[in-house]
Amino acid sequence: MTGTGKHPDRYPGAAAQPTLDSWQEGPHNRWAFAHLGELIPTAAVTRRFPATPAGTTERLETLGMQGLRQRLEESYTDAFLVIQGNQVIAEYYRPGFAPDDLHLVMSISKSLCGLVIGALVDSGEIDPSARAVDYVPELIGSAYDGPSVQAVLDMAVAVDYREDYLDPASEVQTHDRSAGWRTRRDGDPTDTYAFLTTLTGPGSTGEPARFQYCSANTDVLAWIIERVTGLRYADALAKYLWSRIGADRDATITVDAAGFGFANGGVSCTARDLARVGRLMLDGGKGPGGRVASEAWVRAILAGGDPDAMEDSSFTALHPGGSYTRQWWCTGNERGNVTGIGIHGQYLWLDPLSDTVIVQLSTWPEPDSDELHALQNTLLLDVSYAMDGIGNTGKESKENAA
Repeated sequence: MTGTGKHPDRYPGAAAQPTLDSWQEGPHNRWAFAHLGELIPTAAVTRRFPATPAGTTERLETLGMQGLRQRLEESYTDAFLVIQGNQVIAEYYRPGFAPDDLHLVMSISKSLCGLVIGALVDSGEIDPSARAVDYVPELIGSAYDGPSVQAVLDMAVAVDYREDYLDPASEVQTHDRSAGWRTRRDGDPTDTYAFLTTLTGPGSTGEPARFQYCSANTDVLAWIIERVTGLRYADALAKYLWSRIGADRDATITVDAAGFGFANGGVSCTARDLARVGRLMLDGGKGPGGRVASEAWVRAILAGGDPDAMEDSSFTALHPGGSYTRQWWCTGNERGNVTGIGIHGQYLWLDPLSDTVIVQLSTWPEPDSDELHALQNTLLLDVSYAMDGIGNTGKESKENAA
């Protein structure tokens, strides 16, 4: 059974874990009573019940954009938030959704993982030039036997993995089933660790490196994080990121049968707390609770990756100079917009020119849509330009507060 860090005995895999029939019995209950959510679905009991009734918070007029509410509704928006400096400029929540509600952010989760990797690179615990298998030898013989940690970060690994969310035969759906996101089928790997070891492919994408979007890469990074810290990924995410951004609420992450957090897409949080991650980025990697990543790590993200690697990416249809680096999407446009993106319409959008963070969390009917991506990207860019007209009042208030 694969381990989960320096102390795998503390976190047994699925074969050693209690079942629904045994978790209340000793010695299983020593583990189960502290990890019940990994055995039985749980509901949150929030520490701050929202004072504002769901769906009634709306402040959009500040942006001076005609038809903004309609554009949000057309893109199935659940939460929309614009923050400049430390000042909330605009905010919207659909009826039935409140500011304190958690929302699944899908693959924005990848960008959060990239920041944790950055913290561990800065501390010297991870060498981005080292091979992934130097940290996780269980991956020897897989597609990850050869590529560097940096290649995994930049999605520059050639893997036999189809990111087709609607095809039951695709690897991404097998990945989901192994992680507990879909009903298991006979022959499916028992958990995410086991799934990752099954992935084949040449590994190297050639010279120059080629971009291949693959959700499995992020879970490999999370496994590396577990291995070097001795923590479960959920705990590492809390220690190195969430505890340092000044979050109002705990985030959640889905876990599989082995207790492994679904790093590539399983995080849920509030729009306001997600905006704090964006604020951290524009503040050079430092949050109210301490530094997460170095300024150099953040600058490398904001500077963008290699556009030549993106030849076959649909992202460049919207952003011709686009690139991907360290688990973030970089538009390469004149404003230097950088974003975390998740399927079904999740965006954490950074606009460095106006010191603005925009969060848009949606529930598109389908995972991917060229039409809705275009609609949402145009909206985010329009808001970025609108912020130029408003000025850097938020930035000034932040500096005054300092």
